[in-house]
Amino acid sequence: MSGLFQVPWSDYQSDLLDALARTVSYTVVSFAGAVLLGLTVALLRLSRAWPARAVAAVYTEVFKNVPLLAIIFLTYFGLASAGIRLDVFTAGCLSLVVFYAAYLSEIFRSAISGVHAGQTEAGEALGLGRAGIFTHVILPQAVRQALPGTNTMLVDLLKSTSLLVTISAAELMSEGRLITSATFRALEVYLVISAVYFALCYPLSQLLLLLERKVRAGVPLSPRRRRRVRAAGELLAADLAVGLGTDVRHQADQADQADRTDQADRKEAAV
Repeated sequence: MSGLFQVPWSDYQSDLLDALARTVSYTVVSFAGAVLLGLTVALLRLSRAWPARAVAAVYTEVFKNVPLLAIIFLTYFGLASAGIRLDVFTAGCLSLVVFYAAYLSEIFRSAISGVHAGQTEAGEALGLGRAGIFTHVILPQAVRQALPGTNTMLVDLLKSTSLLVTISAAELMSEGRLITSATFRALEVYLVISAVYFALCYPLSQLLLLLERKVRAGVPLSPRRRRRVRAAGELLAADLAVGLGTDVRHQADQADQADRTDQADRKEAAV
């Protein structure tokens, strides 16, 4: 073990930081695109038009049953052979988007379908249109149900960026391969790279778990939501104070009336 850590890591510090930033960039851009595409596919799966449902179903089944590595090769090498050349970053993000959008679409579809139909009827009774019902009634409830699966997909997407080493995407695993080629210390290098991935994924998973618990508990997260909840609490407290004041005055009046009655009874008894 004394000869294990012999790589001059200080020489590769800037390169590792650049690779870490590139990994985070792949994760953020790909996850945002996958969420948007997945939500679109989920809405198509729930559409009343059967052609839209059919297209969405085919997309979901295709990308759920094709390996991510094959999609990366098709996007970067396959499209290039057909005359469509994409840079490494675009090809990597596109591969991750189309792959994870298929899984997220199933998560979103299940969450939206899980909202009781009575919620839609309540929105219609309030005069909301279809867009208003979905935005203000269905979506907030569906988000709570979709959070566990979505959080898992985010952490898995972060780990899957390592597969982009196959197209030299300059992320963490690619940098690890370059360091290994220069130092011939594969065990040490990949142990460190694995530790970096763990240092990224574990805190992220715990933060997402905390977010999930807060959302399920009804804790307001946005500043606007917190202001509305605070204003509602102040209004409720004011109403409660008014009610308590009314009760106190009523009890005092009753006590005064009882005292006057008692005094009158005593006078009659004395006469």
